[in-house]
Amino acid sequence: MSSINIYHGSDHIIEKPDINIGNEHNDYGRGFYCTRSAKMAGEWACKQNTDGFVNGYLLDCDSLNVLNLMDGSYTVLNWIALLLKNRTFKLKTEIAIDSRDYIIKNFSIDLTDYDVIIGYRADDSYFQYADSFVSNGLPLRSLNKALKLGELGEQTVLISQKAFDRIKFVNALQAEKDIYYPKFLSRDINARETYRHEIKKSISYKDDIFVMDILREELKNDDPRIQRIISE
Repeated sequence: MSSINIYHGSDHIIEKPDINIGNEHNDYGRGFYCTRSAKMAGEWACKQNTDGFVNGYLLDCDSLNVLNLMDGSYTVLNWIALLLKNRTFKLKTEIAIDSRDYIIKNFSIDLTDYDVIIGYRADDSYFQYADSFVSNGLPLRSLNKALKLGELGEQTVLISQKAFDRIKFVNALQAEKDIYYPKFLSRDINARETYRHEIKKSISYKDDIFVMDILREELKNDDPRIQRIISE
């Protein structure tokens, strides 16, 4: 990976991204959230049913330390741990609270030395899947499959000043809500429908893992049962 094109959907043009501007409660904390897909950026720019902009950039990745959560070296539980650490969850049960603490402690990744993260984006559907899993309502196999639906959320996130110094603004194209907002809705609806019709109907509790099993048996990241389900 040398230089890559990335895109950021927004309601305004951003020629010079600033590491100090951003919500620290996003998926991976404060950073600049982008995608490799211009079409996806257009959908994110118009997700409030307003016109926006697709900001295009060139990112020089030479010497940057990139954490790719989707390269097969990590599991969905590593993603869940980062999400629980940064996003705001309304945890309503003791199981959910204990699950959050255990997963963060045993599955989280230290991001200190990384410049860029590639991973899932917790849009509405993804966030609900994560919430349901932590509350013991969704087994690991179904969660793992659900996150692959509709390419809803893969993103590239700049989290260090070094990464921000290596991004170059290319252009900004207008994203019209009449075009991209229906696509944004359709992508999410299709993912939910696919989940209901294909995954939920095929749920089998045999040999699957719920978060209560992880707590009760104190499972760790390298447990072969977790690895087997993730690799299916």
